[in-house]
Amino acid sequence: MSMSVISPGLQSTIQDLGRYENSHFGISVSGAADMLSIRIGNLILGNEIMAAAIEMTIVGGNFKFHINSYIAISGSDFDATLDGESVPNLKAIKVLKGQVLTFGKTKNGARTYLCIRGGFKVDNYLSSKSTHLVSSIGGYLGRALMKGDKIKFNNLDNIRKPFLSNKSLDLNTDIIRVSRGLQDYYFNEKTWEIFISKLFTVSNLSSRMGLRLTGNTIRTEITNEIITEGVPLGAIQVPGSGEPIISFVEHQTTGGYPKIANIISADLHRAGQLKPGDQFQFKLVSIEEAEILRLEQESYIESLINNE
Repeated sequence: MSMSVISPGLQSTIQDLGRYENSHFGISVSGAADMLSIRIGNLILGNEIMAAAIEMTIVGGNFKFHINSYIAISGSDFDATLDGESVPNLKAIKVLKGQVLTFGKTKNGARTYLCIRGGFKVDNYLSSKSTHLVSSIGGYLGRALMKGDKIKFNNLDNIRKPFLSNKSLDLNTDIIRVSRGLQDYYFNEKTWEIFISKLFTVSNLSSRMGLRLTGNTIRTEITNEIITEGVPLGAIQVPGSGEPIISFVEHQTTGGYPKIANIISADLHRAGQLKPGDQFQFKLVSIEEAEILRLEQESYIESLINNE
């Protein structure tokens, strides 16, 4: 045993970068809702980029350490303390045996990540350690963490890079950039103007499956149903109610609603920080712009890997 859960928080799960190539089985990628934050947290510690971490949502948990270790916290600010002393984000922190790490409520975004040097030791399922809550697979017994759970850490065989520090992370969610979806032509110019110029609010009914939006009704000119087809991560579907749904990390892999747009890869981590009540605006960009932004983000990650 390396660490025990004193209290789990609202929804704390073991996540990594997800399980790919299983959509034909009806299993979505899952993984961290904010994949940029978890990657940076692992890189700060020198972990392999796929190392598993704990994702906490809205309200964090309390954890007691039973061995010495190093941690890094990445993502939103959850007012973390170690034995009552404040712990900063994006910095490697030494934790001693017997110390208690405590997370409070979020001060800004929806999620924070607790990364451990070496990563958390849980079994792989379909090439990933991620918890898929809908199907109860992966992570720690396929579920969110509970009081009394005992989690092990991996050894340090896969540690490759020295610690990093003084790195910044922009998690602003005021603007979410999108490209046109497969059924963009179902919506007239007036509807598109509403879609990209008005504020949307994240509904309380949102989950890791989908972020439901309110505040503006989006109507199609053709139909609100299509022949069922594959649905990618970040697709924005428009059901008959006219209230858009962002397909999130545990989304259904197929769907029959038209897709007006898709969140670009470089902004998926921002969607992962949206919480109920948050308001934001969509911004339309071209595929070419989206690819440039993706490459810029990957270049930033590469610079961390190379410790530049």
